[in-house]
Amino acid sequence: MTANFQQLANFIWSVADLLRGPYRPPQYERVMLPLTVLRRFDAVLAPTKAKVLKRHEELKAKKIPNIDAVLNNLAKDEDGRSLGFHNHSQLDFQKLKGDPDNIGRHLADYIAGFSENIRKIFERFEFDKEIDKLEESNRLYQVVAQFAEIDLHPRKVDNITMGLVFEDLIRRFNEAANETAGDHFTPREVIQLMVNLLLEPDTSVLTQAGVIVTICDPACGTGGMLAEAQNWIRAHNEQATVKVFGQDYNPRSYAVAASDLLIKGHKDGLVVLGNTLTEDPFPDHHFDYLLANPPFGVDWKAEKKIIDRWPNFRGYSGKLPRINDGALLFLLYMMSKFQDYKAGDLDKSGSRAAVVFNGSPLFTGGAGSGESDIRRWIIEHDQLEAIVALPEQMFYNTGIGTFIWVVTNRKAKHRKGKIQLIDARERYTPMKRSLGDKRRYLDPTALDAVTREHGALDNSKISRVFDNIDFGYRRITVLRPLRLRFEITDDARERFLDTCPELYDALLSIEDRMGTEPQSDWNIVWAQVQNIVKTLPDDQGWAKGGKGTAQRKIFRECFTTVDPDAAPVIAKRHKDDPLGTEDLFPGQVLSDHLKTRELYALLGLHRDGKKHLIEYEPDPALKDAENIPLKEDIVSYVRREVLPYVADAWIDRQTLDEQDGGIGKVGYEINFNRVFFQYQPPRPLAEIDAELSEVEKRILGLLREVTE
Repeated sequence: MTANFQQLANFIWSVADLLRGPYRPPQYERVMLPLTVLRRFDAVLAPTKAKVLKRHEELKAKKIPNIDAVLNNLAKDEDGRSLGFHNHSQLDFQKLKGDPDNIGRHLADYIAGFSENIRKIFERFEFDKEIDKLEESNRLYQVVAQFAEIDLHPRKVDNITMGLVFEDLIRRFNEAANETAGDHFTPREVIQLMVNLLLEPDTSVLTQAGVIVTICDPACGTGGMLAEAQNWIRAHNEQATVKVFGQDYNPRSYAVAASDLLIKGHKDGLVVLGNTLTEDPFPDHHFDYLLANPPFGVDWKAEKKIIDRWPNFRGYSGKLPRINDGALLFLLYMMSKFQDYKAGDLDKSGSRAAVVFNGSPLFTGGAGSGESDIRRWIIEHDQLEAIVALPEQMFYNTGIGTFIWVVTNRKAKHRKGKIQLIDARERYTPMKRSLGDKRRYLDPTALDAVTREHGALDNSKISRVFDNIDFGYRRITVLRPLRLRFEITDDARERFLDTCPELYDALLSIEDRMGTEPQSDWNIVWAQVQNIVKTLPDDQGWAKGGKGTAQRKIFRECFTTVDPDAAPVIAKRHKDDPLGTEDLFPGQVLSDHLKTRELYALLGLHRDGKKHLIEYEPDPALKDAENIPLKEDIVSYVRREVLPYVADAWIDRQTLDEQDGGIGKVGYEINFNRVFFQYQPPRPLAEIDAELSEVEKRILGLLREVTE
């Protein structure tokens, strides 16, 4: 079968040479794939074609509408099963070949004779345009005549072999068009790895007699992932029934995938054209396995108006990702198609999904953002099983690093509460010839190694196993006090009076009483300034209401500068304790000394000697944020990681978010570089100096050759 498949694929590929001239190589697939589909349908329909034509004439004479269902049922395969499509044209490929003068018109009539489901596919191929173009260049008859010589009858070429031929042609044409292949084609070895990660853990189930498997790819492109998943299952269990479903937004890709499904005889499957983010063509379906390579960094602005009207997005009611990257929306859709899981219930066996992303969904967005909340939702529901980092330069239209996520609602018992990270970034083999941006591939040895690492669930050089909580953190804001030095200078005086000339007398009084020497405690200065202004007539002091507030603000802006050696500026004084410290840190053990002075200082409150609590004004320029691992308590972390370096820092109490139980805003991110970073010490200075000396000697030698 393999030799036959390869020979047939090579012959069809060679026919494409007839297109040279009016078509460039990346455009050959516009003609060759539709004609391959037509020739296969022509051969498959041949045994029952006479019956279909006779019945068509009878129904036509009776003027019966909607005859497709009747004729589709009449068209049967070699085993007597209904094909689900028909052709009622008197023409076939042999008759087309016999009339070269009318080849264009006859080919169009032949396509129009198909049932509606096939005509819709060819509308998406836009093959009528190619017929006109081929006729104008006198290539149409030559190409059709060559296809008429190919015997694709099911007795000669069974569905499995035909599927392999079609897959091979799709791969070749996509690789020839490597500048755009990545839009709808994933490298074969990446798909193989995804399928391994998805299906290998279920080998014992998938090899059972009579097993029925449903697979969905919501961004199926030309159907490569669905085909590879079928091939894996077929290789392990020839008796398995596999039902595949797909959806794609690109009309030509949809047409190829839908044709592939029909060529393989999968009547129970379905591929549809549509927007996955806004249209669900399978509302009543849930699937055993899902896999996809959604577009990287896809903008979903056009879909936002529709999605915003929904009460939730596919069962997820949290924040959504940024408008310029909807990758995680595809994953949410896939998870909404999971079957319910209940241990021991064969009818509720759960689902598994594998999806390819770039690095953005791993870490983009801080705590509280849509991306972080989606990661949190997936991880806290214990549905992220593993992530594999792939080498760079693996895809045809981008050289960036990519990652395979494995997500499931039925983790194995030993994986409960765990997430595995596998670093396969250095497992590549260089390609002899680049295909667009693709310069590397994973050879079978690398594929097997990564698959084994996933199955072993061990800590090794390229594999790390973590608790779910390891990727979570609390994000808190750390503040430091504003420190201001007061000084009346000529420049400051001029700026102040330009803005507030009505306060000329007040400024003279302040300057006369306080002088022009710099003072480093704004709290004392401001109390004195207020007392001085109170002694002035009403028309010389601060105005009443909002204008007076603005005048005070301008005064401080003009006559103060930030000075790290100045005293902290006091913002508030509290007579009563404003805190319930245990409520701020639920579940955290606080020692006695922390319950008093030290804990209050951590929260920005200090005793002023009169048993009152004072609160400093924070300096906006010194505001910072800290991501504290969920496994650590906030107090211990700040005491260890912050206070030794900035002793006057405190936690912004507003960031102890009530909605997260008073433990700060929670976020999740996965940083591969941090996990797999290996420190490389610099080379000894003596070695570097020796190399530099050698380089200098060579340069001097070259200069002497030029000058002498």
